[in-house]
Amino acid sequence: MTDATNDDWTFRRIGWRVIPFLFACYVLNFVDRVNVGFAKLQFMRDLHLDESVFGIATACFFVAYAAFEVPSNLLLARVGASKTLRRIMVLWGTCTVLQMFMTSAPALYVLRFLLGAAEAGFFPGMILFMTYWFPDRIRARVNSILLLAVPIAGMLGGPLSGWIMSNLHGSLGLRGWQWLFLIEGLPAVALGVLAPFLLSDSPHRARWLTPQEKETVQRALQADIDASAARLHANAPLRDIFRAPRVLTLSAVYFCIFIGLVAVTFWLPTILHNAGVANLSTIGWIAGLVSLLTMTGNLAIAYSSDRFNERRWHVAGCGSVAAACLLGLHAASHSVAATVVLLAVAQMTAFTMPIIFWTIPVRLLSGRSAAVGIAFISMSGSIGGAVSSWLIGSISARTGSPYVAMSAVAAVLMLGMMLLLGCVKEAQRPAAGTAVGATGS
Repeated sequence: MTDATNDDWTFRRIGWRVIPFLFACYVLNFVDRVNVGFAKLQFMRDLHLDESVFGIATACFFVAYAAFEVPSNLLLARVGASKTLRRIMVLWGTCTVLQMFMTSAPALYVLRFLLGAAEAGFFPGMILFMTYWFPDRIRARVNSILLLAVPIAGMLGGPLSGWIMSNLHGSLGLRGWQWLFLIEGLPAVALGVLAPFLLSDSPHRARWLTPQEKETVQRALQADIDASAARLHANAPLRDIFRAPRVLTLSAVYFCIFIGLVAVTFWLPTILHNAGVANLSTIGWIAGLVSLLTMTGNLAIAYSSDRFNERRWHVAGCGSVAAACLLGLHAASHSVAATVVLLAVAQMTAFTMPIIFWTIPVRLLSGRSAAVGIAFISMSGSIGGAVSSWLIGSISARTGSPYVAMSAVAAVLMLGMMLLLGCVKEAQRPAAGTAVGATGS
C-alpha cells in the first residue's frame, strides 16, 4: 500500500468515526435554530405579534450568539470539544423547549437571546475541531459532508414541523407551535449528554487510532502549516488577531454572506405563504424538497472547489446567483412554481457559500489564533444575521411584504462578493503529491 493510499485510508477512517455524530448534532442545531420560522405562522396570531417583533426576536438570537462566540471557542480550545459540546447542546435544547411557554413579545426576545447565548460557539467550534483532524487538501469536501446537515435539517425539519403544527394542534391543550418546540428541543439534550462518550478531543487522545495513524495526521497538518507562509502566528496576542487585515476583511465578507443566508433561512416559509401556499404541511414539504436540491448542489460545488484548488470564485459565483434569485422574488410573487425555483436556487447557493468560505480562514490561522480568529469571523456573521433579521422584519412590517427587504439583502450580498474578490488573495496551496499524501484532490 502506498503512503498516499495509506494516508487516504486514515482520513477516511477518521471521517467515519468523527463526522456522523457531529452531523447529527448539527442537524438538530439547525432544526432548533430555524423552527421558529415555521412556528411564527401560528404563534404570531396567537400572541398578537407582527413582523417587526419577529425580526427583533431573530436579531436577539444573533446578538447573543455573537457576544459569546469568542469566549466559547477559547473554552473549547482549553477544555476540549466533548465537554464544550455537552454544555452547548444541553443548554440550547432546554432553551428550545422553554419557548413553548412564551406569552408575549418580551418573553420571545428573552428566550431567543438565551437560545443564541446557549448555541454560541457551536459552529465555529465545529470548524475549529475539523482543523485538528483533516488537512486542507480535503477540507472543502469534509466541510461539505458535515454541512450537508443544513439541507438535511431542512428536508427533515420542514415536513416534521408542518406535520406537528397541523396534526398535534390542540392536543393536551397545547397549540401546534408549542408541540413543535417541545418535540424538537428534547433530542438536543439527549445527544449533548452522550457527547463526552462519543467524541475524542483530538487525534493524539483518540484511543481508536494507531500510533502510525496519529503520525499520519500530524504530518499532514504540519505540512499545511509549513506550506502557508501567510499564516498568522499561532500565539499572536488577541489585539493583533482582531486587528489583522485578513481577519477584518474575512469578517466583513462573512457578515455579508450571513445577511443573505439568514434571509433565505428564516423567511422561506413566509415567502412561500405570500406566494399563495396556505397549508402548513405543504409549506413544510416544499421546504424539504428545496433542501434536497441544496444538498446536491452543496456536494457538487464543494467537489469542484477542491478539484480546481480554487475558493474565492466559487464563493463569489454562489453569492452572485443567490443575490439574483432574491432580486427576482418580487417579479415571481404571483407564481408559486417560479417562487419555489428561485428559493431553491437561492438556498442552494447561499448554503454553499460558507462551506467553501471556511476553507479560506482556516488556512491562514493556527493554534490560539485559529480559535480566536475563527470565532471572531463567525461572530461577524452572527452580527450580520442580527442586522438581516432586523432589516427584513422592519421593512416587511412597513411595506407589508418581504420583497423590498430581499432586494436590499441582495445588494449587501453583492457588496460582500466584490470585497472577497478585490481584497482577499488566494493563499498558496500545497501541491498534489507532496508528503501529506495528496492524490490530486
